[in-house]
Amino acid sequence: MSRIPLRPEPALLEFDNGPMPPDWKHIFGFSGPLELEIGCGMGGFALAYCQANPHVPYVAFEWRKKYAREVRYRAQKRQLLNLQVLELDARRYVPLLFAPQSLAGIHLQFPDPWWKTAHQKRAVLLPSFAHTLFSLLAPGGFFDFRTDVEERADSIIRILEDTGFLNPLGKGLFHPRPENDIPSSREQRYLITGQPVYRLQLFKPRG
Repeated sequence: MSRIPLRPEPALLEFDNGPMPPDWKHIFGFSGPLELEIGCGMGGFALAYCQANPHVPYVAFEWRKKYAREVRYRAQKRQLLNLQVLELDARRYVPLLFAPQSLAGIHLQFPDPWWKTAHQKRAVLLPSFAHTLFSLLAPGGFFDFRTDVEERADSIIRILEDTGFLNPLGKGLFHPRPENDIPSSREQRYLITGQPVYRLQLFKPRG
């Protein structure tokens, strides 16, 4: 990954003179079930998912500039008009850029585990942010979560279920890999080696 150059063009949109939250239908040029990915990394999942689902407007956050700009560059080369990549801190900007109940789906895959107790406050999915994401999802919207760290998986499933997300398999249960699921580049390696991946597909109740 270190050989990837830092692309000069920032992966950003101009929000200064427009309404907040922005009009995503106008930005994409079409309407559809808006989805969000937090921490897209090198974009293996985002690029493949958007190519397979061209009707889905998809916003991917990645705070590391090198990765965010590379994903945007690759999306442009593939002419993926349904993918917007932002080199921003999701915890700060997601509440500003999305209206309540405006998201059809949220993806969070393989977040940094932050092993040291002193560093765990840097984790993305703390209870306060989980409540924010819950408020941004439309009723019936889904939360797709994956990790290879069992300890982190146990923590996240408790946070999400305590926030109000519905687990269709039952409280505390992880999900098998669905047929025809799109793996990220990282998950592809685990599928080859057999390393376990802890998966959740939770929903916001409709009622």
